[in-house]
Amino acid sequence: MKNNPTYLGSVLSVSGGSLIVLLTAQVRSGLLIIGGRTHKIGQVGSFVRIPQGYNNLYGVISETAESTASGLDDSDPERRTVRVELVGEAIGDEFERGISQFPSIGDEAHLVTEEDLRKIYGSQSDGQVVIGRLSSSDGIDVSVDLDDLVNRHSALLGSTGSGKSTSVSSLLRSVVAGPSDEILKPSSRIVLFDIHGEYASALGDISTVYSVFPRQDEKRLFIPYWCVSPESLIEFLCGQNELVKNKFMDAIVDEKKAFAKENSMDIDIDKITPYTPLPFRLKRIWYDLSFEDNVNWYDKEKTKPAFDDEGDAEQLRSPKFKPPSQRTDSHVAKGGAQVMKRSLDLMKSRLTDSQYEFFLSPGDWNPDADGNIKSDLSDLIGSWVGGDKPVTILDLSGMPSARLSLLLGAVLDVLFEAAIWGRNLEEGMKKAPLLLVMEEAHRYLSNESIGFSKEMVRRIAKEGRKFGVGLMLVSQRPSEIDETILSQCGTMFALRINNATDRARVKSAMSDGLSGIVDALPILRTGEAIVTGEAAKLPMRCRFKVPREGRFPDSRDPKVSESWSKPYKAMDYRKLVESWRKQNAYLDDE
Repeated sequence: MKNNPTYLGSVLSVSGGSLIVLLTAQVRSGLLIIGGRTHKIGQVGSFVRIPQGYNNLYGVISETAESTASGLDDSDPERRTVRVELVGEAIGDEFERGISQFPSIGDEAHLVTEEDLRKIYGSQSDGQVVIGRLSSSDGIDVSVDLDDLVNRHSALLGSTGSGKSTSVSSLLRSVVAGPSDEILKPSSRIVLFDIHGEYASALGDISTVYSVFPRQDEKRLFIPYWCVSPESLIEFLCGQNELVKNKFMDAIVDEKKAFAKENSMDIDIDKITPYTPLPFRLKRIWYDLSFEDNVNWYDKEKTKPAFDDEGDAEQLRSPKFKPPSQRTDSHVAKGGAQVMKRSLDLMKSRLTDSQYEFFLSPGDWNPDADGNIKSDLSDLIGSWVGGDKPVTILDLSGMPSARLSLLLGAVLDVLFEAAIWGRNLEEGMKKAPLLLVMEEAHRYLSNESIGFSKEMVRRIAKEGRKFGVGLMLVSQRPSEIDETILSQCGTMFALRINNATDRARVKSAMSDGLSGIVDALPILRTGEAIVTGEAAKLPMRCRFKVPREGRFPDSRDPKVSESWSKPYKAMDYRKLVESWRKQNAYLDDE
C-alpha cells in the first residue's frame, strides 16, 4: 500500500492516544496531487487515516516537527514527523468516536481525502443538524448531533469581533430551520437570554421576543416577584435585616394561605411555605409591617389602633398614629418598636422605582387589592416555552444591570422547577426538551459571583440532563467562567481567542488532547470555529453558515471613519437625558 497515492508515512511511536508518524520522503515537498487536486501535507488540524484491516483509525494532526529519533538515517536532512491524536474509527462505512484497538509501530498512515471525509461528515442520520462547512473542504457539510448538543450542554467561546453573535444566530437557525428557512423542528423549545438586545434582528422570523421596553412586534416581559426565591427578594427589597426577614417570611406565608383559600385551590393549606409558588400582595406586606412597626393603641388590649391617618396600601401611604399620651381624655399607649423604618423605606423606594416595574408590578401577574390575579404561573411558563415559534428571546437589555443576576436567576428557577415537577407529564421538559442559551455568561457566572443566577446555572449544569434541560454558554472571557460550570459543557465551539489565559481555560475544558489545534485559535477567521466534544463526530475546524442579508445580530461595530467624516452638526442632548431618566433606550420608537 506504500504505492497508494495517499500514503504519508509510518507510525514511529505510540503513547496512549497520541502517535508520532514519520513522513515518507515522497511528501517532503508538503504537497500531494490526488485525482487532480492538490493536498497540503502536515497541516495542523487535518486528518490522518491508519488502516487496521477492515477498520480504519482516524486522527487529527496536532503538531509538526523535525524528527530527532535515534536509529534513523542521519543523512536525510528532512526527517519530518507529525503528532497525531487519535479520535475515532470507522468499521466499514460506519464512523464512531473512540477506538477499539491501537496501531503498532510501522503501521501505515494515509492522507484523508474528501471521499473519506464524506463517510465521516456526510451521513445525515436522524438527530444530525448541519451547522456549516469544513474549513479545509468547502464542499463538505459539517453536522452535530442535536441530542448530545442539548443533553450534554455546550459552550460557544470567542473574543470580541470573532463572529460570536453571528455564529450563535447561525447555529440556532440551523437547529430549527433548513436551508430555505422553513421551520423543520416546529416543536423546538429554545430560550435565549439576550443581555444586549441584539438577536431580535437576526432571529425575529423564528422567535417570539419579550422585552422590558417592547418595540413593534415584541411583547412586554414580566418576571413576577412572587416567583423569586423569598430570601433573595427580601434582601433586594429590605437589605440585610434578620428581624425584617423573619417577619417578612411569616407575612408571605399568611398571604399565600389567604390566596389559596380565596381561590379555593386544591392544596393543603398547612403545607404552604414561603417557597410555594403562589402569588402574594407585596404592597399589603409593606403596609402591614409599617403598621406593626409604628402602631399606637387606644386600649391596653391592643384592639383599637390610634389612627391619625389609616394610610393606603395600594398608594404606598403608611398609616399614621397619634403620639403616646397618658391624659385621661385621650389615652394612647405606645405599641410599635419602630426598628424597621430603614428597611421599609428602602422597600418603598424599590416599589416606586419605575425601572423595576416589570418585576414588582408584573401586569396580569400582579395581585390586585383583593389578592386576585388575571394570569397564573401556568400562563407565564406557557408564554416562555409554549409559543408557536421555536425560539423565545428574553431581551434583558432593559434590566438594571446591578440586579441582572437576581432576575435572570428567577427565570431559570421558574423554568427548572417546572422541568422537575413536570418530568412525568406530556408538557414537561423530559418529553419536550428545553435549551437555554446564556449570552455574556462571564458576567454572572464568574468565580467571584455569588448571585442567584450562578446558583441556578450550576444546578442545571449538574442535573439538567435528567429533567430535559440543556445549557449553551456564550462568552468572550472563558477564563472568568466558573470552572465547575464550564467543565460540564460536553461540546465546545471555540472561535478566535486572542488572550492566552482564555485559551488555556478552553484547552483544559476540551475533552480531546488537541493542544496543537487549540494553539491555532488566535488565527481563526471570523465565523470560523474549532468544534470538539460530545456532539461532534470528530474534532473539526469549520465555518458557520453565513446568515442572509438583513439577518445579522445588531452587534456590528460603529463605522467610525464614516461617522467622523460627516459635517459638524450641533447636538441636542435633551432626548438622551429623557431616555436616561425614564430608563428607556427606545424613545425614538414610540
